[in-house]
Amino acid sequence: MTLVQLEYIIALDNYRHFAIAAEKCFVTQPTLSMQIQKLEDTLGVILFDRSKHPIAPTEIGVQILEQARKIIAESKKVNEIIDDEKHDIKGDVRIGVIPTLAPYLVPLFISSFIEKYPKINLQVSEHMTSTMLDLLKKDQIDIGLMVTPLNEESMKESPLFYEEFFAYVSHRHPMYDLKKIDSSELNNEGLWILDEGHCFRSQMLNICNAKKADRYNNRVLYESGSLESLKKLVDRRGGYTLLPELFTLDLSKDEQTKLRKFSDPVPTREVGLVVKKSYAKKKLLEAMHQEILANLPPTMVSRKNTKVIKL
Repeated sequence: MTLVQLEYIIALDNYRHFAIAAEKCFVTQPTLSMQIQKLEDTLGVILFDRSKHPIAPTEIGVQILEQARKIIAESKKVNEIIDDEKHDIKGDVRIGVIPTLAPYLVPLFISSFIEKYPKINLQVSEHMTSTMLDLLKKDQIDIGLMVTPLNEESMKESPLFYEEFFAYVSHRHPMYDLKKIDSSELNNEGLWILDEGHCFRSQMLNICNAKKADRYNNRVLYESGSLESLKKLVDRRGGYTLLPELFTLDLSKDEQTKLRKFSDPVPTREVGLVVKKSYAKKKLLEAMHQEILANLPPTMVSRKNTKVIKL
């Protein structure tokens, strides 16, 4: 049994296709298939049910794969610990970011980060929270940039900043005449929300004292996957929505007239870096932490009198 063979079965489990797994491992399909077969012969068990489409691990295969991920993760830590001791920030780093953060936060720090650390190869992808946690657990991404706290036992969270919620209100909506909004007085009338899967959606529902989208009394129930779409719906159809603070920084002067702050305590979301507890690149994680903070508006870094909304 070799580390390479363990990497091959992990890749096959991740992609559930021999050709794709081979491509990701930079080997030919026959080579990957032969090594996995050799591992099965050595262990005396069948790890994958090849009759299924897509291919799937057997019951014993699931257990072996879980252990294989631990072994590979621990083996990689050796070089990571050495690099960390040398303060050598380098290597491939895969970052996952939730969609309601990625377009507004990543551009703020990405250029300065890669210029400051030229030995880093950065790969950034967008994922929903549940998907990102699964990818972190499977070591398919290294760092998650997401809304916390998550209370996941296997994860380590490093809070970064607190981002306020704003109401974005049509001039035809009664709240438009208010200078500030009390979140306890919000109702469902005219509220546009994100679709299922977004953590921002659940926070919107919590702020607006609603539990289900079907309680909304709009004649049109439109659940969007995009904050930009929600903003345009308010502009064209009326009503209101909630927007995170970073999104509002790029609004035009006319659009900013539709923003309404909340009265204290202001509803906020906590944004943090999330890694597995076994993650060894502590210096890299700290470097990213500091670079993000250095490129945020100062008011967001230290903020008081807020109310963190649960997911």
